[in-house]
Amino acid sequence: MPYNTLIAVSELINHLANPGWTIIDCRFSLDDSERGHREYLDAHIPGAIYAHLSKDLSGHIISGKTGRHPLPEPKTFARTLSNWGIDDNVQVIAYDDKGGAMAAARLWWMLRWLGHDAVAVLNGGWPQWQKNNCPVAGGAETRKQRSFIPKIRNNFVFNSEDVLKILHNQNFRLIDSRSADRYRGENETIDPVAGHIPGALSIPFTGNLDADGLFLTSIDLKIRFQHVLGDTPPEHVVFYCGSGVTAAHNLLALAHAGFADARLYAGSWSEWITNPDNPITQGSK
Repeated sequence: MPYNTLIAVSELINHLANPGWTIIDCRFSLDDSERGHREYLDAHIPGAIYAHLSKDLSGHIISGKTGRHPLPEPKTFARTLSNWGIDDNVQVIAYDDKGGAMAAARLWWMLRWLGHDAVAVLNGGWPQWQKNNCPVAGGAETRKQRSFIPKIRNNFVFNSEDVLKILHNQNFRLIDSRSADRYRGENETIDPVAGHIPGALSIPFTGNLDADGLFLTSIDLKIRFQHVLGDTPPEHVVFYCGSGVTAAHNLLALAHAGFADARLYAGSWSEWITNPDNPITQGSK
């Protein structure tokens, strides 16, 4: 059976030499975009190759039209996956150093967006790998190229027009995955406009993790999201964040809790605010 949400360190370590597995290091820092790559070169899980959030997991930024991390074109990303040695028969494991919250969950979602379900995030990521004194390697690594054929799930993605259509539809739930203070319009240090999309509920992605940076149990996650979703089916739930990265953490947690796939507003807040006609609000509601 493939791993399709989370995998423990104790399970991954048994597959380091498995040619049918690809491990992707997704460490990234918004403050220093190259720090993750430097740290990867210094030490990483043996066999892992590096994925850069801005260069590999994002498309071209168009000023005034896109958010900070727009999705790449599917054909472009499929070529990247092929170069990483991924095809239909490969189990992919992604990790970062933020409990999956920076880019590992983004890669998890993007692979599923292109129809590849055999992908999981390392629970606890790099810190847990180090804590358990697992082996590490240095330098850059590569894998033999394979042919990744995308099977795009267009219904996974919402754009700003889709969001506008559901703003006043009681059959949908719009979820803001950022911190509660940024949702309220306080302490905004990343985007030029503070606030949130009207009607959105605040469910910070950080609530998916415990004090050790591990995901809550599937039962606890189910309770957390059931309280928010109520009777709303997951396909009517849309998650967003600042730029479409940490919202994927909520989508991963939702899947691990046993819910069906929800939707991602990929452009998220940083795209929403490029259009001055889009409504915004501040405060706790």
